[in-house]
Amino acid sequence: MKGKYKRTLTACYLAFITQAITANLAPLLFLRFHTQYGIPLGKIAVIPIVFFITQILVDVICAGLTKKIGYRAGAVLSESLAGLGLIGLSVLPSVLPDPFAGILISTIVYAVGSGLIEVLASPIVEACPFENKASVMSILHSFYCWGCVGVIALSTAFFHVFGIDKWQWLPCIWALVPLINIFNFVVCPIESLTEDGEEMGMKKLFKTPVFFLGIVLMVCAGASEIAMAQWFSAFAESAIGLPKTTGDLVGPCMFAVSMGIIRIIYGRYGKKMELTAFMLGSGVLCLMCYVAASFSGSPVVCLIGCIVCGFSVGIMWPGTISILSKKLPAGGTAMFALLAMAGDLGGAIGPGIVGFFAQINGDDLKKGMIAGCVFPLVLIVSVAGLKIKAGKKS
Repeated sequence: MKGKYKRTLTACYLAFITQAITANLAPLLFLRFHTQYGIPLGKIAVIPIVFFITQILVDVICAGLTKKIGYRAGAVLSESLAGLGLIGLSVLPSVLPDPFAGILISTIVYAVGSGLIEVLASPIVEACPFENKASVMSILHSFYCWGCVGVIALSTAFFHVFGIDKWQWLPCIWALVPLINIFNFVVCPIESLTEDGEEMGMKKLFKTPVFFLGIVLMVCAGASEIAMAQWFSAFAESAIGLPKTTGDLVGPCMFAVSMGIIRIIYGRYGKKMELTAFMLGSGVLCLMCYVAASFSGSPVVCLIGCIVCGFSVGIMWPGTISILSKKLPAGGTAMFALLAMAGDLGGAIGPGIVGFFAQINGDDLKKGMIAGCVFPLVLIVSVAGLKIKAGKKS
């Protein structure tokens, strides 16, 4: 019975890899956009902002959309838009009068697909009849990490072998992942998360205290994760003294690897662990990592703190989803959409706060990381509150 859902898992695994492609490919090409099309770096900085804002908007409207078209149609649409957006990134900048407009159009298209993936993949897996859903959810989210590593490493290898001048082929090659995955979502079994009329809806969710704690936790988890991930390479170069190329590869790749490893570990051994206690310990470790990066005078300690931070934040996003799915089984798509929105919101404001405090302190990223300590601190308090509200058993 459960074996027939292996294809559903495969489809959702590839969907999270698709999301990693859409989030990480364009940043590898930012300098190329600047040199080839003459786009100012200030305008290029708008690209990731547009990506995250689009995802947040999709998170908000996704609950109502999914009710109308269903999970299967939504998943097929998500992969189709992701694939078309990636192909557009190869084609539109060269054929439109304004290359920057072509890049933004492509970004918006694949960001809509990525946002749909973020909201739909988790409830699709949650609806499958697996025994230890928290472990399955953790492994599912690890595929985003492996996707990040794959995109960075394989794209770097492509540039080395074929040259950066051939970059237009790369988005088309990566587009094969979502386009092929469309077939998986067409044929795989997909169950309903709730029966018709049983879903709580947004009004009831907002009246539930444990849901509010989950929202706060997701904001802090997203901020803790993305702030460190996005500033890691710059921090490694300016504060630790690594060469830029080494910092670019060591930073994003090692952070993603550490996140993926902890999600796999929990996925395999989660049955023996109490989830909220594991998350509370992870929050404490996350705070220690930020403190180490902020105050240590040793470059080695700073580097280790940044890498270990990936271990500490890895369980927060899927863990929160698992706890609320168990405590609010009628939360439905609206709950998953709002949690995704909160995580994306944290991912948008976290790096900004670190960068702002670094700038007002003479571009000192160590001072920026001190401001970043507030995220894991609030995260610890939120997990403790979630544990009290949800009970001792997660």
